Amino acid sequence: MSAPERIPPRGLTATADVLELLTEGELTVRGRVAEASNAVLLCSVAHEGAEARCVYKPVAGERPLWDFPDGTLAQREAAAYAVSEATGWGLVPPTVLREGPYGPGMVQLWVDADPAAPPLLTLVDGEEAGDGWRPVGLADVGGGRTALLVHADDPRLRRLAVLDAVINNGDRKGGHLLPAPDGRLQAIDHGVTFHVDDKLRTLFWGWAGEPLPDEALEALARLDAELAPGAPLATRVAELVTPAELDALRARVTALRTTGRHPEPSGTWPPIPWPPV
Repeated sequence: MSAPERIPPRGLTATADVLELLTEGELTVRGRVAEASNAVLLCSVAHEGAEARCVYKPVAGERPLWDFPDGTLAQREAAAYAVSEATGWGLVPPTVLREGPYGPGMVQLWVDADPAAPPLLTLVDGEEAGDGWRPVGLADVGGGRTALLVHADDPRLRRLAVLDAVINNGDRKGGHLLPAPDGRLQAIDHGVTFHVDDKLRTLFWGWAGEPLPDEALEALARLDAELAPGAPLATRVAELVTPAELDALRARVTALRTTGRHPEPSGTWPPIPWPPV
């Protein structure tokens, strides 16, 4: 499905304004992403002279999963946004929970990907990733041939790899990445996160086992403080996931700070999502 007609955001001056627009604005459904596994509705939202495009995922349109409680994906998306904001990296578009035309659900600001942005994933012949790239693994490209799947050695992706380890993202695919025209990287689709068991599946294993950069350690220290009982982030996340899942979130932050390294595949769960895009 092609993108809906562009509705330029108007009257938005800060994140708080965007969140108010998404929370209080009138939602008008413009279309649907037909290939999505859950109901994903493309909408416009308008409030007090401000207007923007957004995505609305009603809880009623969530497909049941064997390993996640029914009707919880929207809350997990909101929790991922809250944790992303606490890191200071702003990797997830503004996301709220609210009532919509088809009941409660997640509403997220639409982000236009820059079609001219350099690729973040590619396939290369041979066994070497090459300068500026990190290897993920061999991929079947048909005809009995394989190629090496690589991702960019990009600090924005490295931040995202840390965030995914924190929230235990079970489905980080290449199609979830939106390089914005201003150079920022935004990531979407965080419904399968915060499980108590290790579910990390991602295409960004290129730093596995390597020391975390200083900025990641600083972000983890902030998260550790903000996840303390009674702290605002802990209070917000507790509204969205179970007590056991909040405890597991704290434990993952502690483990990353203790090891000081990017995690490696556990060996008990497929490390790469399928399909990868």
